[in-house]
Amino acid sequence: MLRVRQRSEPARLLDDRDRAAALALCDTDPVANVFVASRIRAFGLEPGRLGAQIWGFEPGGQLTALCYAGANLVPVQASQAAVPAFAERALRQGRRCSSLVGPSAAVAQLWGLLRPQWGPARDVRAAQPLMAIDGPPEIAADPAVRRVRSDEIDILLPASIAMFTEEVGVSPLSGDGGTAYRARVSELVRAGRAFARIEDGRVIFKAEVGAATPQACQVQGVWVRPEFRGQGLAAPGMAAVVNEARRSVSPVVSLYVNDFNAPARAAYLRAGFREVGEFMSVLF
Repeated sequence: MLRVRQRSEPARLLDDRDRAAALALCDTDPVANVFVASRIRAFGLEPGRLGAQIWGFEPGGQLTALCYAGANLVPVQASQAAVPAFAERALRQGRRCSSLVGPSAAVAQLWGLLRPQWGPARDVRAAQPLMAIDGPPEIAADPAVRRVRSDEIDILLPASIAMFTEEVGVSPLSGDGGTAYRARVSELVRAGRAFARIEDGRVIFKAEVGAATPQACQVQGVWVRPEFRGQGLAAPGMAAVVNEARRSVSPVVSLYVNDFNAPARAAYLRAGFREVGEFMSVLF
């Protein structure tokens, strides 16, 4: 087994007594940390409710970094000193996640320590611009983009499956036949956080707000039906999502995108998003 250099301050499993300190740390960068912060706000830090563990790094007794360890392994405000402590705990536990994702410097360092035992990865996306908008879009919104209704889940689901398969490279139907994925899509629809342009019973454009806190939210699952691509629908569609998300969810809307996806990056820039950081993802 690969050994990570022993540290005087190993990572500690946090619990609900650490909630305030964990959220304060997330709030130092509410855009980059929106996923972990939203999970802590909704479920606390007890693993049974959260469906994950939160590890803390506390040199001198002060919490300076976190790592969310669930379906994703996500470092939060992780310094070069914190990452080896998280890697050591991850190696002891064994790989249970399907991806590493987060700020590129921390994820690159973490993957460098984990790769000898956990590699090879199915895909490594080393540069994913983190983008955000905190004001009105720079173009007119598509008036046909609206919230998806509960009776339209079966219309949205095929588009969601197509998006996931295209983006991640595997089908969300594998394993449990799609039960968990359908439940997640349904949850977002019921929460009013799924948006789409639907014509003749087909989704033309869609996007969801997947994570949200009072400070920021994160858009995911942006997709344009293949035969409608290249027609300039994505930017006005995103403008519509931004308007509604800023009105009813959070004042700052964010997302991250693969650096090689030039059409998507251009659409987000056209809508008014600006790059505010960089993520990295390692997919298993």
